[in-house]
Formats: sequence, C-alpha cells, structure tokens
Amino acid sequence: MQRYIDRQAAGELQQSLSNNPVTALIGPRQCGKSTLAGHLLSSRKDTLFLDLELPSDIRKLQDPELFLNEHKAKLVCIDEVQQKPDLFPVLRALVDKDRKPGRFLILGSASRDLVRQGSETLAGRIHYVELTPFTWNELAGRPVVKAWNFKRHWWRGGFPPAFLADTDKQSDAWRRDMILDYLSRDIPSFGFTIPLPAMSRFWKMAAHYHGGLLNASKFGQAMDLSHNTVRKYIDILEQTFMVRVLQPLEINLKKRMVKSPKIYLRDSGLLHTLLEIESMTELYGHPVFGASWEGWCIEQLINKLPLWQPFFYRTSSGEEIDLVLTKGRKKLAFEIKASLTPHLSRGFADTIAALKPERTWVVCPMTDNGYPIQSGARVVGISECFKEMDAFI
Repeated sequence: MQRYIDRQAAGELQQSLSNNPVTALIGPRQCGKSTLAGHLLSSRKDTLFLDLELPSDIRKLQDPELFLNEHKAKLVCIDEVQQKPDLFPVLRALVDKDRKPGRFLILGSASRDLVRQGSETLAGRIHYVELTPFTWNELAGRPVVKAWNFKRHWWRGGFPPAFLADTDKQSDAWRRDMILDYLSRDIPSFGFTIPLPAMSRFWKMAAHYHGGLLNASKFGQAMDLSHNTVRKYIDILEQTFMVRVLQPLEINLKKRMVKSPKIYLRDSGLLHTLLEIESMTELYGHPVFGASWEGWCIEQLINKLPLWQPFFYRTSSGEEIDLVLTKGRKKLAFEIKASLTPHLSRGFADTIAALKPERTWVVCPMTDNGYPIQSGARVVGISECFKEMDAFI
C-alpha cells in the first residue's frame, strides 16, 4: 500500500483555512485534491465531506441552506463543486451571516476563471489554492520514491495513479482511461457541447504542436476549423489544466519580438500517451523527444516558484530562452536542452546580456554536478537547479 506523499500546496491550504471563510482547492481531476483534503482534515472531528459526484450527497443539498445551516459548526468540504454551480450564492449568503474562517473547503476540477460563480459571488470571501499532479520537487528525496529517478516522472507524468502504478503498462492504461473520461465526462460537465471525436482529434493535434508557437490560423487549417474555434478549444484545455499557453516576454528592446504564445501539454505522461509513444526507448528516437523534456522541465520549474510569472523569450531572428521567470524587476532565465553535452547558439550570450537575469541555468537530463559556462550560465540537472532556486523562494 502506498504511503501518503506530502504536497507542496499543503502549507498554503492550511493557512487559508485559518484565515478565509471559503478556500477553493482547484486542479485537474485525479491530481490528489481529495487525498490532500482528506489528509489535512483527518485530524479534525468538526468536518463534513460531500462528494457531488455521488447522488446521495447531491440529494442532501436539495435545500442547501437548510442542510448547511445544520452543520454551521463544522468545516464543510465539498468535492467537485462545479457539478452544482447554483450552490455559490448560498455559500455567499451563509458566509455573510457568519464570516468565521474555515467554514467551507471546496474542491473543483477547473480553474478559477471557469468556476465563474465562485469568482462572481464569493469575491473577497474566497482564496484559491492550485494543486498540480505530483511535481518532481515534491517527490525527490522522499523515502517512498527513493528508488526512483526523474526519468520515471518524466515518462509517466505526475498524476498519482499513473506515477505510482506498479508497471509502465498499468500507468499507460490509466492515462488512456483518464483521457477518455476527460473527453466523455469532464468536458460535458462544464457545459461544453463538443463532439467527442472532434475534441479527441484536437487534443492529439495539440500534442503534435507541443513546444511550438501557437498559430491559431495554421492550426485551424490543419483541422478545418476557424481560428476562433481553435482559440475556444485551446481555452477549454487551458482552463481545465490540460495545456499551458506560455506567453512571450515583452521587454523594451530594439529587436523585433515574437508575439505568438507557445503551447505545451502540462503532463508529460498524457503527452506520450496521446502521441502513442509506447516506451522510454521509443521516446528517445521520437521527434518530440526534445520538446517533451522541455515541457516537463518548464512545468517543474514554474511550480518550484509559483509566485513568479512564467514567459519565454524569442526574437524574430530566432534568439530564444525557453523559460523566463519574473517577479517585479527580477528575472531568472532557463535554457532547456535534452542532451548531456548541450550546444548553445551563437546569440545565447548576447540574449542573456540583453535580458540581464539574476541567474541563468541550462537544464539538461544529467545527474552529475553542474558546471559553469560562458555568459555566466550554469549547466545543471533538474535537482541541482531546484536547490539553487531555493535562494529565490
């Protein structure tokens, strides 16, 4: 039996429950929201858990004001809250009558923008905590994963059932089921009327564009869709945590900048399954190999410093930095290379000189100690990069 693995969001979640009447824990389905909430609430006796995917729990909320008033002394945890959007006005009214911290913990498989009722009716009363699938920063060094290295996480992705599966075959089977469930259940549950085959084909096409610039018109031509429909579908995938649209960094330089965003599938395991890559050995020879490593690293690095804003930097002449994290005037630059002997472009030093980051790392799949190179950058593996990033938390 697998042991509980501590989550990075646990501290923020506990603090929010102590300070806010409503806390929303949001993230993709099966990323561990219910497990985290259950672990934090297991030591408390004044709690009530409702799962709105269970008909019995939905029936309890036929008159939500009456039911919730009977349990006003408890912390009420409501899972899959997006299944009952008419609940939000009731929560607001109850909170306004008694604004004590820790009244409600709501869990949802959608972003704060998609759960609009929460944003509109609970403004000033709610704090959002985003939970991702396992990140390597959460797993590295934990006794339960001591025997595993980052390549397992890169290959399988971070969804707990996929990462913790006994075999790669079981992990892949779970990911295939998850993709089907997302298309057949999650998309309709948010009110989107999109034929399953169309969305399935679109998601696979997005996997082929992983790590590339997002040109909605070109994307649409390949699928016989309008650019507005492409943007709508991308927005759905983004708001349900399946893809990341990484915006370009705009700084006051004389060089012409690329203005199109880049698109990444947020979970590398789902990427490999959608592209029907059957093994790590096959991945090494696949055209997506470099982009897969790049996307995996970007997710890990962004989640290491969640208060920093992520961008990429590229000029029209092709000079590029894969990830730039910004906070105020501070910048951290990351070039990501899927090679133990990374080759940098001629313009790399000039690009770093123009950006003026606090630190620059070249992140590659190495486990040895890193080493410095020209332009002040340092070649490192992901774990060493995490340690050096601690100075900026």
